[in-house]
Amino acid sequence: MQTRETDRYRAIPASSVRVSGETNEIVFLGDERCPTCELKRASSGKVCNKSVPKQTFQFGNPGPLGLCAFAITTFISSMITAQVLNLQNPRIVIGPACFYGGAAQFIAGIWEFFLGNTFGLLVMTLYGSFWLSYAAIFIDAFGIAAAYEGDEDQYHTGIAFFSLAWLLFSLMLLILTLKSTAAVVALFVSINLTLILLTVGSFLRSTGVSRASGISGMISSAIALYNAWTGLATPQNSYWAVTPKHN
Repeated sequence: MQTRETDRYRAIPASSVRVSGETNEIVFLGDERCPTCELKRASSGKVCNKSVPKQTFQFGNPGPLGLCAFAITTFISSMITAQVLNLQNPRIVIGPACFYGGAAQFIAGIWEFFLGNTFGLLVMTLYGSFWLSYAAIFIDAFGIAAAYEGDEDQYHTGIAFFSLAWLLFSLMLLILTLKSTAAVVALFVSINLTLILLTVGSFLRSTGVSRASGISGMISSAIALYNAWTGLATPQNSYWAVTPKHN
């Protein structure tokens, strides 16, 4: 029976490899006898010494996720605040505020942490916390709204203080974005304007001012979506890719 060529290169157990000679110049691979010099010449060191490129793992950009989460939740809440189509019950915003504006945006902030972006970490996690804490007001299990039953003045004053605290935080962020792109600056200007109107409307119990804050909030959500789009659109996936320019 004729031996196939591939049979010569079958796997050889390590126990079948042995050497002989005074300087181990002969290597036996199973039944095959091979001089050590030929093995060295066959490998020649070129393959073994070739450097292997270092494998690196690259995270995606979490910015668009956080911006979209903020934008969509803000839009829904602002539509209610502006009393569009006479909708005034805020409970519909609980779901988006918990799971999208809250949880998804918070996760995007943690993602920014691993990218070394301290500003993104701060913005995403704290605005995510804002939506989680805002949703808690309307969740019966927390008992926050129920604690103010029969005392509307105290309730609106509490909402005003809540909004004022976030306004101070947003003013700080606005100062930190003045060297960023015009779209980012516009976003934080609109957020601050929304919180100013919401705070004043709650203090004065003015329906008109509160509705104006809702309109401003819808503008904020549109600007946030634009910023998210600039982070997603590329010449490879869009005909309208934009390269933001810093101030």
